[in-house]
Amino acid sequence: MRALSETEITDWVAAQQQWRHENGKLMLSLKFEDFSMAWGFMCRVAMLAEQQQHHPEWSNVYNRVDIALVTHDADGITDRDQRLAEAINRLLGSA
Repeated sequence: MRALSETEITDWVAAQQQWRHENGKLMLSLKFEDFSMAWGFMCRVAMLAEQQQHHPEWSNVYNRVDIALVTHDADGITDRDQRLAEAINRLLGSA
């Protein structure tokens, strides 16, 4: 598996509504109505991550969820990160 080029990453991020490229990672910050909504979303993402065997770096504070995707084995962003991001987009209804 190879890390994507800066051009590939830039082009992909430009086509996204919420994702950004920061510190060598694909980043997404979300705000939900309350803690239960945020936690429920994280549970659904966890199931996707398990299916894909690719797990995010993330944090949750009350109604906020921050997700970072990077493939540590490739020392960068790969198509695995993009696939998980696109699956997350589908959960959010934005893909």
